[in-house]
Amino acid sequence: MAKGFLIAAPTSGSGKTTIARGLMSLFTAKGYKVQPFKCGPDYIDTKFHAAVCGRPSINLDTFMASDEHVRELYGRYGSAADVCVVEGMMGLFDGYDRDAGSSAEVARVLGLPIVLVVDAKSAAYSMAALISGFVNFRDDVHIAGVIFNRVGSARHFAMLQQVCNDLNIECFGYLPKDAALEQGSRYLGLDFSRTPENERLVELLEQNVRWQRFLEITMHNAQCRINNAECNENHTTQRTLIARNAESFSFIYQENIDSLDNVAFFDPETDVPCLDDVALLYLPGGYPEKHLEALVNAEETRRAIKDYADRGGRIVAECGGMMYLCDKIVTDDGEFPMCGVLPYAITARMTDRKLSLGYRRFVLDGKEYRGHEFHYTQFLGEAPRSAAQVFNAKGEPVPTPIIRYKNVFASYTHLYNIT
Repeated sequence: MAKGFLIAAPTSGSGKTTIARGLMSLFTAKGYKVQPFKCGPDYIDTKFHAAVCGRPSINLDTFMASDEHVRELYGRYGSAADVCVVEGMMGLFDGYDRDAGSSAEVARVLGLPIVLVVDAKSAAYSMAALISGFVNFRDDVHIAGVIFNRVGSARHFAMLQQVCNDLNIECFGYLPKDAALEQGSRYLGLDFSRTPENERLVELLEQNVRWQRFLEITMHNAQCRINNAECNENHTTQRTLIARNAESFSFIYQENIDSLDNVAFFDPETDVPCLDDVALLYLPGGYPEKHLEALVNAEETRRAIKDYADRGGRIVAECGGMMYLCDKIVTDDGEFPMCGVLPYAITARMTDRKLSLGYRRFVLDGKEYRGHEFHYTQFLGEAPRSAAQVFNAKGEPVPTPIIRYKNVFASYTHLYNIT
């Protein structure tokens, strides 16, 4: 049994990320081996999880992967941990189509108890109606208890405890309002585990949350059982070289890495890769437009990648990786030459910014691919002709192009299953 729980909230902005991260830090400090997970296609929260727990955080997504695969992931990565902490996304029942793909669906698939983080700022007994609605909305979702966030005082918390008493639901405690915990932005390079804010967060949670009772209740209610003998590791025998950088090439699902054998990494800003014996070059997403000077100066690296592509080397490039393969990236500061594998220009100019967001799926060469798209940059001028029609989660066509050149496979879509 992989014991754990899922941290969720009624809405985004309720504080579930702060509390999930804080509990991971607290349990780790108490000597527990904590395996972090994140619902949905998020890349940023997983980096904070890894910094806190000292191990990779794994995405659990019921659109990009089957229920069976999600259960296998949870069992495989959680088997060596004392406790698994799954951070939800958005509101508990918010999915790509009603509650399909939601945090609640992940909890149902894994049989996990849910800890509901409720923002109690400027509210008291009205919380009873909200919490009652979430607790009773579906009988196949188990809410084990509540943690209140942004509580103004001890008196305020006493009123909130009365809410839980009247509803006969566990109140695990609260996190008080504290200006030091308010982060203006989530920066990829921040090691949150070592900041004064995180130390303060752990201190407040230890003081105000009954964390031992928390573990007792949630562990007792964990229902997920995994037969590890049935796990399909899906390893390949090919050697893979993956571009990785703290920001330029940083959006990588851990499962994509772990599904490959003989993996090595290089930094396109500083390393010149030897590609003679590489069967797959993987260029994941990130923010190359923020590091254009370094990428331009690494001319030998760009030339090596173009030569590899031109002689038929296999490349998978996603979003920022695709931008890197193009002829150039245009910003408000000018034009910056990239690898020149793909004869397109990408604009990152402020006036051209346009949000493209959502799940994506398409079929290419008889195989279905699923992933997620999130970017503001665009093709400059007419978009490339697509090798396949791309659809969103509801089956509606979207204009995202799939680019094929020799053995290069490139798109704005971050793929979950690159192999």
